Amino acid sequence: MRIGIDDTDSPAGMCTTYLGAVLICRLNEAGINVTGQRLIRLNPNIIYKTRGNAAICIEADGDPDTAFRIASACIEELAEFSEEKTNPGLVISETALPVSFYLQAVSGFCTIEEAEAVCHAAGARFRKWKNGRGIVGATAAIAAEQNDMTAEILVYRAPNDKGVRTVDKDSLFRAEAETFPHTWDTVDTENDCIVCFPHTPDPVIFGIRGESPEWVTKARSYVLSQEPVLEIIYSTNQGTDAHLIDGEIASLVDGCSYRFTGTVSDTPKTGCGGHVSFLVTDSSGEVRCMAYEPTKGFRDIIRALAPGDLITVCGSYKNESINLEKIHVITCAEIILHRPPVCPTCGKRMTSDGADKGWKCRRCKTRGDEPDIIRESRTLSPGWYEVPPSARRHLAKPLCRGLPPIGRKERQSE
Repeated sequence: MRIGIDDTDSPAGMCTTYLGAVLICRLNEAGINVTGQRLIRLNPNIIYKTRGNAAICIEADGDPDTAFRIASACIEELAEFSEEKTNPGLVISETALPVSFYLQAVSGFCTIEEAEAVCHAAGARFRKWKNGRGIVGATAAIAAEQNDMTAEILVYRAPNDKGVRTVDKDSLFRAEAETFPHTWDTVDTENDCIVCFPHTPDPVIFGIRGESPEWVTKARSYVLSQEPVLEIIYSTNQGTDAHLIDGEIASLVDGCSYRFTGTVSDTPKTGCGGHVSFLVTDSSGEVRCMAYEPTKGFRDIIRALAPGDLITVCGSYKNESINLEKIHVITCAEIILHRPPVCPTCGKRMTSDGADKGWKCRRCKTRGDEPDIIRESRTLSPGWYEVPPSARRHLAKPLCRGLPPIGRKERQSE
């Protein structure tokens, strides 16, 4: 059977992954054999999410009724029911749920009614608390299947410990140095900051993401911190780009995340707050792309773009613009500048003699017909560029995991 749980946390505390770790211990104590656990991130743009929009799925062998009773009691004990946006859901299914529901939940939107219909069709047990929106994530977590999966080790303190986390910064940087690129996003070396623990009063002390349980375990061995009460390794869809939809500009839907190829159609501009924006066009339309201030040095890459550059864009479409996660510069356009010619007689630069009248030297009255053509050198080269770890979303695939596959439009362009 698979046990799915979602929406038990809040900005004030708790973490669904911690609740899952506690539940695993209780299931094993009750004679139910837990065979695996997964942390499944869903659409990061959902307005109902409490924090990272993560649901969990526990795979186990044993009596479903006993598991349902134990899981219900665990949720009622630990979930943040006082928080308005916390609406837990529990699903237990002995049969597979359609993968299509997971794909819809990770890249788009699902309703409570749709989740209930999936559960009824499979004969799954389910329970809702409050408005029950958590049943959507719980159902999606059970239904989730994909070939590319990563791992995360999560280290916890007691839920009532809401003080400052004690983690040795140097040990985190050493863990990154010893295991990168097999682990990632433990720290942001370029911006000298820690990425791997939250800033909310929940039970997580830190978490390390990587390509396998072996690599995250190795990285964890370097970390010095306060004494944990519990540790667990989840298999997860984090760092896989599972949320991205291949599309075109005319088909963009607010709240979804996309990957498409187009041409830069204006010069990037830096606006209020340090945000950088530019327009990109494909055969179906035009859209504004944004690199916000938290993306730090990534904005310098965006500023180096020029009209005519062919790029692939990855990011979320919200409020009529793309919030960039990474880009692929396929080709860099040649920048050609036209300047008034230099007078061959006196060496001074000429000035325009009027529209379509050529050029004239103000000093010696010598005339010229052709401007000087200057080909400006580019500081930007073709390749992939991404936001720093401190600005990266859970689902976004870091480039250290390998370059994304070239899409059909990119292949045609090259």
